[in-house]
Amino acid sequence: METISLKREPPFGWIYLNRPDKLNAINEKMIEELGETIKQLENDNEIKVIIITGTGKAFCAGADISHFKTLNPERAWLFAKKGRELMDKIENLGKPVIAMINGYALGGGLEIAMACDIRIASEEAQLGLPEITLGIYPGFGGTQRLPRLVGKGRALLMMFTGDKITAKDAERFGLVEVVVSKEALEEETRKMATKIASQSQVAISEIKLLVNKGLDSSIDAGLNMESLGWGVAFTTDDAKKRIDDFLSKRKG
Repeated sequence: METISLKREPPFGWIYLNRPDKLNAINEKMIEELGETIKQLENDNEIKVIIITGTGKAFCAGADISHFKTLNPERAWLFAKKGRELMDKIENLGKPVIAMINGYALGGGLEIAMACDIRIASEEAQLGLPEITLGIYPGFGGTQRLPRLVGKGRALLMMFTGDKITAKDAERFGLVEVVVSKEALEEETRKMATKIASQSQVAISEIKLLVNKGLDSSIDAGLNMESLGWGVAFTTDDAKKRIDDFLSKRKG
């Protein structure tokens, strides 16, 4: 692939955004290849957790602005539509996806990270949605996902100004879950992914679905979905084994 590299390390699948000379900027080819890679890992039964990161000093610095000059209104709409559909695919994937933010996560790069389930960042990372400085605004889901993560006012401030924020501030605002040193980033990501991969994959998938869909539903609808899903999770072989193991240990 031209813009993506994949490392299978069961139970992990590592996706590297791989245009380091362009700070891993997004073009149409990257959208296409990232979608193909995610689909491949989705169908790989040995992969329990997917980790997305960047090659070089950036996670992803956003869309490739040089590409914008080739866009008319119709092509711009199609580009945004493809990007949004990719983010939706990441968000709705039946497997957990971790964004390992190793540097700049700007514009479309931050939108990729926001579509992931968990974000862990290096202390040196900087995050932002600077599209307003080009006279446009986020088009891959940023206007919708950012307020859900940091609140309306903070999201509007970030998008109105286009200012970058530090990883520590991102953690304080709820945009990033964990911040560690640059040296510890991969090790801490592995620890997190290992713990998640050891859990029931059926339960993980249902939790992800319930949280994502529940946030866009009434609390009553969300609670009803939770009860129905719990009944399914409870009957799986994995749940039965884990419950039996727990009870055996308590008796011992």
